[in-house]
Amino acid sequence: MKNRGRIILFTGDGKGKTTAALGMVLRASGHGMKTLVIQFVKSDPATGELAACRRLFGVESVQTGRGFIPERTSDAFQEHRSAAQEGLSMAGQALSSGKYDLIILDEICTAVGKGLLHEDQVTEVIRKGGPETCIVMTGRHATAELISLADTVTEMLPVKHGLAEGCKAQKGVEY
Repeated sequence: MKNRGRIILFTGDGKGKTTAALGMVLRASGHGMKTLVIQFVKSDPATGELAACRRLFGVESVQTGRGFIPERTSDAFQEHRSAAQEGLSMAGQALSSGKYDLIILDEICTAVGKGLLHEDQVTEVIRKGGPETCIVMTGRHATAELISLADTVTEMLPVKHGLAEGCKAQKGVEY
């Protein structure tokens, strides 16, 4: 990651987008790199991934999300939109600072797809990344522009998922 800035995108309807991004956080921490994780949709501060991030060297994490996104016609939608804007502002400041080697923008594609953020705002912020910063975006429904902006894109495709088979969300697996 030190050679040049990279933009990596994990998208698709399958499980593993955030998990893949957090694997990169683990790897970067092991190399002594500074990392910032911004979660744009998730709001539960008790998740296993945040607990682990607090224990890793050089890793900061913040949740700006408000949880499940309501319909655009809901009164609560504006609160979710404001929270996403706050996260995007943090991302822009972090990218401009040059302080981080790796920045994870978790569920930012979902935030765009659900109308919390505009695609052009996100691409403008992403382009602020320095020559040595790796940016990782995750979320369903990545737009063509975000895919085009990325150097590496992986689409997670569901083949079979336990939740669809009636399994309940499990600590350490889904959260």
